[in-house]
Amino acid sequence: MSPRGASDPRDSLRRVTDAKTMRALAHPVRISLIELLIIAGPMTATQAAEKIGESPSTCSFHLRQLAKYGFVEEAGQAPGRNRPWRMTSIGMTMGEDQADPATDLAAQALQRMFRERALRRLQHWRETKASYPKEWRDLAHEDEYLLWVTPKELEQIELDLGRVLMRHQARLGKSAGRPEAARPIEVLQYIFPVDFETLGAPSASSEPSHG
Repeated sequence: MSPRGASDPRDSLRRVTDAKTMRALAHPVRISLIELLIIAGPMTATQAAEKIGESPSTCSFHLRQLAKYGFVEEAGQAPGRNRPWRMTSIGMTMGEDQADPATDLAAQALQRMFRERALRRLQHWRETKASYPKEWRDLAHEDEYLLWVTPKELEQIELDLGRVLMRHQARLGKSAGRPEAARPIEVLQYIFPVDFETLGAPSASSEPSHG
């Protein structure tokens, strides 16, 4: 992730830096609940259970655990499982370089869980896109860019991309003011240096045979 500055659009995200919190998050039900509340907004444990296919008691337990670590909070007054929950921020971010090995391992495990879930959603889109309206099929796409940049230029690229994507963050977690035609989309962004001298050349096994 790019260095954070005064103009970084991710300043509104919860920054997770300690191993204990990361390990607490690394549970599929808790990640499902976080994703659900970010996209759909406040809901009760019973409502969440219907969405993610778990029992209300399971969702209630994991929501209380998320509240313990400051990720969700009560959204209004209601008894028992009818109590709605909401996110305390629209999302989270973690630094790539952690201060100690334990935190680094916890961060890698948590990032792997989020990444694998996102890639499963991508695969699901690929398998079901024929069922979507043509305008969505035409606009959804997968791109790859190869660039030569300096670290400073890369920092600016990430800031610019972040600003564009975060323009619509106010629509997360609430339906008020959301256009009727809007629906959730997911943008997967991987930015990393590559070594084409060792990784980009075709392997011996991929060379065409000449018999």
